[in-house]
Amino acid sequence: MCRSIKTLRPPSIPEKATEEEIRAAALQYVRKVSGFRAPAAHNQEVFAAAVDAIADATRDLLEGLQVRGAGGGAAVAAAGAAG
Repeated sequence: MCRSIKTLRPPSIPEKATEEEIRAAALQYVRKVSGFRAPAAHNQEVFAAAVDAIADATRDLLEGLQVRGAGGGAAVAAAGAAG
C-alpha cells in the first residue's frame, strides 16, 4: 500500500505539494498502519481524524523543511525531471 506514497518536496517534485497530494499520502499512511483500505462504519470517525492529523503534520513538516540547493524555479524543475 505505502508504495504509492511519494516524496512531496523539491527537488523530487518541481513545486510545492498540493493539498490533494498531501491528503493522498496521509490516507495511504493511515491505511497501511490500520490495515484497512476502508474503515467499518464504527471506525470511520477515528479513521478520518487520523487522516486529518497526518495531513496536518505532513503540511507542517513540508513547510518547515529547509532543502539545500532548492532555490526554486528552473533549477528545481530540472532536478525534479531528472530524478
